[in-house]
Amino acid sequence: MFSSERYRARAAKYVELAKKTDSPNEIREFRDRERSFTVLADNEDWLEHNFDKMVHAADKDRPEGDALVAEEEHILRCLGAAVIMQWNTIPKKLQRELFDNAGSIGDLSRTKALRGKVARFLHKHKDDEQ
Repeated sequence: MFSSERYRARAAKYVELAKKTDSPNEIREFRDRERSFTVLADNEDWLEHNFDKMVHAADKDRPEGDALVAEEEHILRCLGAAVIMQWNTIPKKLQRELFDNAGSIGDLSRTKALRGKVARFLHKHKDDEQ
């Protein structure tokens, strides 16, 4: 999961990119992305500062260790599959945001390779039956 600092760094990157272009469309897109990452950072900060005020599930029913990792991985796979099954019905702007976020998860030095893999996967499955 990203920390608020990493989200703020991504937001700052888009602020700088917006300063370096004269294209109104690019400026608008960069500002939209900057706002999106700023909101994510604000959400992370809120969660961090209000964690003790939230309702938490009882620990006795929660999986631990490897079982928790496996359960969360299964949930993420199901959510990802659900998104892919509806991909063609998702608005283009949201598709782009999902693609950008998916391509920026994990090791930043491998972002370009991951984005390529995601793009090839989406292209390969773009016309699959719903």
